[in-house]
Amino acid sequence: MITKPFACVLLGMAGFAASALAQAAPSSCVRLDGGWIRFPAMAHMAGGFGRIDNTCKTDVAVTAVRSPAFKDVSVHETTLVDGVSRMRAIERLPLAAGKGVELKPGGLHLMLMDGSGPLQEGQRVPVSLVLSDGTEVHGELVVRRP
Repeated sequence: MITKPFACVLLGMAGFAASALAQAAPSSCVRLDGGWIRFPAMAHMAGGFGRIDNTCKTDVAVTAVRSPAFKDVSVHETTLVDGVSRMRAIERLPLAAGKGVELKPGGLHLMLMDGSGPLQEGQRVPVSLVLSDGTEVHGELVVRRP
């Protein structure tokens, strides 16, 4: 026989587990595809490219990027202002539900700073995209020629 207090605890635990699964769900529907770093790359600075797709039913945003291979990773955007190419950091990269963004040379890209050592062609560099809901999406960038 299950007592009423015990049943409440079980229901509460089930609700907590369902909530945790719902919060973790976006990481399974946001992906970094075709990630790459231009070779040759300098150890102190490189650009990361690829495509980030959001197949979730809700909008999310990339709020941070991390990699164990670099001390600092951020999203940057290159724009042309009065004939001069300028780069600026993007604090929040919105990803609309069912949409994606292209990270490419001359546009949105990952700025990889202060690498732990020289990059070799074919090397795989792990990255984590931190989303606005706190979940992390793990992917990789392959060092290759454009």
